[in-house]
Amino acid sequence: MAVERTAVNPVTWSLDVGFNQGEVVSGQSRTLYISGQTATSDDGKPQHEGDMAAQLALSIDNLEAVLSEAGMSLADLVRLNVCTTDVDLLLQHYGGLAGRLGAAGVAPASTLLGVTRLAVPGLLVELEGTAVA
Repeated sequence: MAVERTAVNPVTWSLDVGFNQGEVVSGQSRTLYISGQTATSDDGKPQHEGDMAAQLALSIDNLEAVLSEAGMSLADLVRLNVCTTDVDLLLQHYGGLAGRLGAAGVAPASTLLGVTRLAVPGLLVELEGTAVA
């Protein structure tokens, strides 16, 4: 059965920044719950200390790696949670994330949270998602 996604947007301002208020998914066959992905190397070492743009890009790469391993892509994301230690700095670089989601033709339901710190000191951003295919 094919997956059908229906955007739910009682208001439309969120579309301008790249996310839907909600998504109804029906006909679902597989769901992938993705742990927080950060700017770490393959051996788990933090990368790009102090560089939000580079950390965000590597976090997206790592998110895509998990999706790919499951036979999915960014196009299958229905939910994306973003945690950051500096919301204002992240927003300056948010276009990198929005651009990659837009290129995949997806606007997942999203939450952006400012946190005191992430699990590993020096990391600035973490991406957690849910994908359905």
